[in-house]
Amino acid sequence: MSKHHLVWLSVGVFSVCLFSVMSMSVGAGEYGAAEALAYYFSAIEPSEHMTMVMDTLRLPRTLCALMVGVSLSLAASLLQSATRNPLAEPGLLGVNAGAVLGLVTGLTYFGVESAQGYLVWSGLGALAGNIVVLLVGHVMGKSSPLKLILVGVAMNATFGGLSNYILLSNQVVLDQFRFWNLGSLAAADMTSMALIAPFLLAAIVLTFLLARQLTMMQLGEQQARSLGINTHWVRIGVLLASTLFTACAISVAGPISFVGFLAAYCARMVEPVRLSVQVIFSALFGVCFILIADILARWMIQPYEMPNGVLLAMIGAPVLIGVVRRGGFRSLLAVK
Repeated sequence: MSKHHLVWLSVGVFSVCLFSVMSMSVGAGEYGAAEALAYYFSAIEPSEHMTMVMDTLRLPRTLCALMVGVSLSLAASLLQSATRNPLAEPGLLGVNAGAVLGLVTGLTYFGVESAQGYLVWSGLGALAGNIVVLLVGHVMGKSSPLKLILVGVAMNATFGGLSNYILLSNQVVLDQFRFWNLGSLAAADMTSMALIAPFLLAAIVLTFLLARQLTMMQLGEQQARSLGINTHWVRIGVLLASTLFTACAISVAGPISFVGFLAAYCARMVEPVRLSVQVIFSALFGVCFILIADILARWMIQPYEMPNGVLLAMIGAPVLIGVVRRGGFRSLLAVK
């Protein structure tokens, strides 16, 4: 890494630590940053209530933000690189909607209740969405990024309509699904995160293994093959990694959009070429955005809270419009 990268890395790590402490200091119970730090450094004798608040509510939620931020940001970076589309993101391209459809199917027809079931069924739905995205991206290439976004809109509408149709047949599942579908970290628990951790780690390792090949593929298919890169297997690797990332995030937090787009866009500003460096900054930005959104969600309308997905959509949508209007994605206008 260059000196420029090291400075950004230091700022990113510091920001993640700062927002993590803030996350541990906000929410249920009258315990601020001083009490939270004292508790985790064993500087005080905690009450039973304080132990419950810190270990059962705040700690799982903060760890969940870290895992979801990494998952969504790296999934977006992989999809953007594989499709050569700067707007590619699980939420915008219908991958999240596919994961939701898979989970709704499992809840309604197979009685899924466990964290394992959530992971499997959301993974199957995400796999279907990713297959469509990568196939369309391969056929269209870089020449028409707008068409891929339009396919994503169609996929969101189709998967969303099917999910709603299935939900209307089961009121119990509809009640169970309603709040989760808005995207929230409120239901985070250590059991679920312990389950998804190995899959998340495997996807991260696969991402770094694919980084060099994907960077070379930005030169074009023919050039990449002439350098000895098997683009077919690289795309299969991207399919597997992005599916694992999406399933991990969806299974614990529901569908949250725009995090991946914002994180990957900021990471490209720091490092526009090398994906192996870019994904590190993408993960840091993604974690920071999720933590900030979760802190605001718990603070803005106390004693209630706002779903994270709603808050991020309120922030992400204007940013997306502003980036396009400023000319950051002029290639979107090149519809052929």
